[in-house]
Amino acid sequence: MLPASVRIFVCTAPQDMRRNFDGLALATRQLLGEDPQSGALFVFVNKRRNRAKVLWYERNGYCLLYKRLHRALFCVPDIKAGSSVRIDAEGLAALLAGVSVQEKLDA
Repeated sequence: MLPASVRIFVCTAPQDMRRNFDGLALATRQLLGEDPQSGALFVFVNKRRNRAKVLWYERNGYCLLYKRLHRALFCVPDIKAGSSVRIDAEGLAALLAGVSVQEKLDA
């Protein structure tokens, strides 16, 4: 479980999942206007919404979590104004769990 003090930002603009640590850190600065070494978690999702990367910085380097869903999609908030939305740990867990493609079709 993440402490409540950890800030979590979701980039609402789709990202190229070929981006590595430095590319995502650059996107954090340019798109989100945040410092990638602040200790916050930054979530990026691709256009198809089946792949996600979470970037964060620990004491001496970047960490990256990469998840690919099968027959499911990440549910990223669709925000028109702004390029990111802040969520809490519960929201991150729900986002990373994904939504079944069948559930999306039934809705």
